[in-house]
Amino acid sequence: MDKSKPPANSPPKGVRAWTTWPYRLGCPVWACKQWPNSVYPEKTRADSYLDWYSRCFPTVEGNSTFYSVPPIRTWEKWCDQVDAGFRFCFKFPRLISHDLQLIGCQEPLKNWLNALEILAKRSRLGPTFLQLAPSFSSRQLDSLAQFLQSLPHDWPWAVEVRHPDWFDGSPWGQRLDELLATYSIDRVLFDSRPLNSMQAHDATESASQRRKPKLPLCVSVTGKRPMVRLIGRNDVTEVSTYWDEWANRIADWIAEGLEPWVFTHAPDDAFAPELARALHQRIIDRSPSIEPLPAWSDLMPPTDPSSDQGPRDKGPVQLRLF
Repeated sequence: MDKSKPPANSPPKGVRAWTTWPYRLGCPVWACKQWPNSVYPEKTRADSYLDWYSRCFPTVEGNSTFYSVPPIRTWEKWCDQVDAGFRFCFKFPRLISHDLQLIGCQEPLKNWLNALEILAKRSRLGPTFLQLAPSFSSRQLDSLAQFLQSLPHDWPWAVEVRHPDWFDGSPWGQRLDELLATYSIDRVLFDSRPLNSMQAHDATESASQRRKPKLPLCVSVTGKRPMVRLIGRNDVTEVSTYWDEWANRIADWIAEGLEPWVFTHAPDDAFAPELARALHQRIIDRSPSIEPLPAWSDLMPPTDPSSDQGPRDKGPVQLRLF
């Protein structure tokens, strides 16, 4: 054993409240150096971040795969680290979605599906989402149709579009919805209104307002798992109106027998869990049978004062792109 490397924190304990939830809630990353005492305790090593995160939340976005597909051993390690019932929602590699725009991508698609199969076999596969390039327009609908037909029909998928052709009740948007409904594929519902509802208060909000697309809100439900990506602000009080709106909509979906998948984004990742908790509490107010998110302190193992857990690893382990 390498004695120079301090041991990781003991795994969290306790019952996972989310196992009984009728919907899924998560953050855009599973690791952030500003999450101690929010998702995991002080001095938690990076190799325990995912374990702790999976006890608080039932799912996570995986945006790092947009940039590169990790080796097989990494996928297996992720499966080993998460709690039973947890689901990953990874993003398609940009080589497929943006560079090749779904054309001539048979080989990278095969490699990508081989990686996802590891999650499927381990019952860790959530809806994998295909974020299309902003230039992907209605002229490419046939390409999208052929591509979706080539995907395994028994795995969950979601599609996010960004070109203006698909919005504001256009005929092309309706045709897209019909295509997705044919394969029970969910349309990603991207809402950046909260972020842009007022001027930025700090550098992270200013940068986010420049980068994030200002798309019209679309709430089309084309499958059984509506996927929602909410782009909030660093101050949870500034998104209250939008969170109330979404809590009403999510509660209605749950009552209809759907299983929403919801991800709360903040300009600064440090505030993503707080945004998630605020939304979840509003959903509980409308569906009182849903259990609350656990506090990290409720999952803490007994303290061993003799243990030396070493310094906390600094820096996130995931990248993201909105």
